[in-house]
Amino acid sequence: MTNISRKSVATRRILDVEVSAISLGAMNLSHAYGAPPTNAHSTRLLNEALDLGYTMIDTAALYGFGTNETLIGNAIGKRRSEYLLASKCGLHGVDGKRVMTNDPSQLKKSCEDSLQRLQTDVIDLFYLHRWDRKTPIEDCVGALARLVDDGKIRAIGLSEVSAQTLKEAQAVHPVAAVQSEYSLWTREPEIAILDACRELGATFVAFSPLARGFLTGILRDVGTLQEKDLRRNMPRFFPQNYAQNLELLDAFADLAKDNGCSMGQLALAWLLHVDSNIVPIPGTTNQQHLRENLAAADLELDATAVAKADALINRHNVVGERYVATTQAEIDTEQFA
Repeated sequence: MTNISRKSVATRRILDVEVSAISLGAMNLSHAYGAPPTNAHSTRLLNEALDLGYTMIDTAALYGFGTNETLIGNAIGKRRSEYLLASKCGLHGVDGKRVMTNDPSQLKKSCEDSLQRLQTDVIDLFYLHRWDRKTPIEDCVGALARLVDDGKIRAIGLSEVSAQTLKEAQAVHPVAAVQSEYSLWTREPEIAILDACRELGATFVAFSPLARGFLTGILRDVGTLQEKDLRRNMPRFFPQNYAQNLELLDAFADLAKDNGCSMGQLALAWLLHVDSNIVPIPGTTNQQHLRENLAAADLELDATAVAKADALINRHNVVGERYVATTQAEIDTEQFA
């Protein structure tokens, strides 16, 4: 892989590639937050992202049960040399239902299907989306390593895994990146995986860095969420909990104003200042937010502002668990007691 940075934007490294320090998660263009935007709107947004200087686009077989990958292939497949393409396997749709399987033959098939939908010969970074904890992680990584040998993928990633699992995987094949949720209100990566990534040379990719919209201050009433919005089944967004969490935002809004930025930009800049090994991948369907998010990489925060943000919103004052118990049981990450 070679450098693909196209514009004068801040960058961070994944393996030997410099990618935009703020990169783009594409999930919500097809999945998870109710009715997605039209393909025409999403096509414009993806092309604008590349024009602005985003140089990593993150998708998955799960998102829209393949439709997100198809969207990316159709929208920006002809601009393939301009971005690092990341996708995921191990979670996919079967007959309209979400299925988790790490069977090596299925991982290979998932890669072949993704390549077709994405209209590319190779996926730069291919994650195991979830470890099913039935298939030995060594077997999962071995299957992905064979895809590297076959030239189907360039690098291996893992998503939502513990530090111990990362170390066991690394013994089989180098892991380029670990993706997990990390933001001011989700701090579990601080337990062990951030340190493990630095130790082993894996970049940490932070999904939901804006706390699924909470940290932007835009979502004030969870009663307005669409019926199929996954946040309806997340305890932090349950009405009673969310009302208490909203109380944290007034002081956070003041801190953002003091630093001449939006609340979302402050949340993203906090992540970049916490650790130089982190690449946040906020998603958006809004072109103004697309520009705003990328500009957060240019925001300079002093140590006092970083400490204030850290103190204002953290695991000690956020109300509600990250996931309901059945969803949490699928995840290998460390948890606070």
